[in-house]
Amino acid sequence: MNNLNYGVIGNCRSAALVSEKGSIDWCCLPDFDSPSVFASLIDNAKGGFFSIVVDDTYTISQKYIIWTNVLCTEFKSDKGTFEIIDFMPRYKLIENDYFAPAEIYRYIKYISGAPSFKVKYCPVLNYAREEVSNVTEDNYIRTYSRIKPTDCLYLYSSLCFNDILESKEVVLTQHQFLLLSYNQKLIDIDIKRVYLEFQRTKVYWLNWTNRSKKYEKYNEEIIRSLLVLKTMSYQPTGAVLAALTTSIPETIGEVRNWDYRFCWLRDASMSLETLIKMGHYYSAQRFLDYLKRILKSKSDSFQIMYGIRGERELTETELSHLAGYENSKPVRIGNAAYSQRQNDVFGYLLNIIHQYYEFFPGTLDEVEDMWEIVRNISRTISTHWEKPDKGIWEIRSDEKHYVFSKVMSWVAMDRAAKIANALHKSYYAESWRGIANDIKEDVLKNGWNEDQQTFTQTYCNSELDASLLLMAEYGFIAAEDTRYQKTVMAVKNALFYNGLVYRYKTPDDFGKPMTSFTICTFWLIQALFRIGMKEDAKNIFENLLTYGNHLGLFSEDIHFSSKRLLGNFPQAYSHLALINTAILFSKEKFLPKFV
Repeated sequence: MNNLNYGVIGNCRSAALVSEKGSIDWCCLPDFDSPSVFASLIDNAKGGFFSIVVDDTYTISQKYIIWTNVLCTEFKSDKGTFEIIDFMPRYKLIENDYFAPAEIYRYIKYISGAPSFKVKYCPVLNYAREEVSNVTEDNYIRTYSRIKPTDCLYLYSSLCFNDILESKEVVLTQHQFLLLSYNQKLIDIDIKRVYLEFQRTKVYWLNWTNRSKKYEKYNEEIIRSLLVLKTMSYQPTGAVLAALTTSIPETIGEVRNWDYRFCWLRDASMSLETLIKMGHYYSAQRFLDYLKRILKSKSDSFQIMYGIRGERELTETELSHLAGYENSKPVRIGNAAYSQRQNDVFGYLLNIIHQYYEFFPGTLDEVEDMWEIVRNISRTISTHWEKPDKGIWEIRSDEKHYVFSKVMSWVAMDRAAKIANALHKSYYAESWRGIANDIKEDVLKNGWNEDQQTFTQTYCNSELDASLLLMAEYGFIAAEDTRYQKTVMAVKNALFYNGLVYRYKTPDDFGKPMTSFTICTFWLIQALFRIGMKEDAKNIFENLLTYGNHLGLFSEDIHFSSKRLLGNFPQAYSHLALINTAILFSKEKFLPKFV
């Protein structure tokens, strides 16, 4: 059983998944959303991979270099020991200018003895839709598409090229390297240069994590999750991805397989709120810049998601030639959900913009640009909050009056009114506060089920939904309110099963969900903590942490029985929720400023 035992390396431009045995099974170049060059993750036979193969005498272990996104896989046997240190370069050049090329370094570090291995280098371009050829030219191996020869990759190495291409056994006696680059290098690449790039990248990540708040408990889990969130922020624009992969199914053999390599305004806003909480303001500023770019005029309509460069059309297509993750078809690229109406999105967005005015006092023109976005969102909510929508879970069938969508519409107008007050715009503040009050009254009247003594998923059904657990988080209702406390317990009784939480049990477009949406269990923990059930909350939390993979990484979903990770990986949602939950149970460490 594959439990998504992968490490992630990345540099805020692209990323790769490295298996626990050192095989790169997923990578898209030059960017996160580019066509894959290695995709055995979603088709073991056709997808392509880049692996280091040893015989059965070796014990293989894997870890991150502490507080970095540099991954170390150790191969140890009686013959000898060596490590593969995998990273994608990232470091600062000048103020807010970063070196983050589309390339992967595999630094082969000799430790002892005479260890041996084989390199299996099998790139396949464009989601395995194009046959490739490998040729040795000058000081590299060039892999090119037979259909489009200019579409190519370059592999530099201190190893014999013939040994690589023919997968011959290599006996290691000194440090070696492999460098896969999307571009032809204009400088000489040797082991000294590789070591320099390794040290520069390691120091960058150490400096970045050192600026994070530190906690007395769960600090390592918090730091690892922060590194995941940072990796998934796209440096050129400030967009934040939901996940690094496409089409890893929620349930093996079923069709809930989506492409998550895009920027959902909901997920991104929640990620950035977490980064701000942890002291990383630059990433939040970059996202707000992205937001201003995608809304180029006052008349621009809002979407729930965009491409990482701000693309509005994310046409969904199926790649029928690929077998899918463990034969779970279809494999999809693009995501049709971009055209859905999900009214809850605006609440997260205005919540983060409200923090913009608190944390980022910009120039007058910047503040005015953001004010126009606030007005645009408020106009949208004013005309849409009473209408049904698809809800937070992107149901593809009929629109309904989802309670949580109404709650987040209230959040949007509440934050808009607070922003208007801060800017001394009393007319807007009073108008928007009035709309917020109308929304709250509507939810308390139509969303509360008196017979069941709980808020429900929609105005017209009696089902429970995990999103209701967030009603107190955003201030819609007090945690001390008996209606909220009863709702938390109703959700726990209905949706908590075998240590995990269903997002809902209502059959949707594809039937009843069969796995737990990871963030929902974190939400339950947070809600139990808020209503005073702190010991129960902590027990569930510590149990949940054990379901991460061997490196503490989480995907979108967890199977209720086997506890295997499923869904796209790693998932920003899961890791931001881990951070926000962990800090409930720990005190912040206050260190001297010079540390």
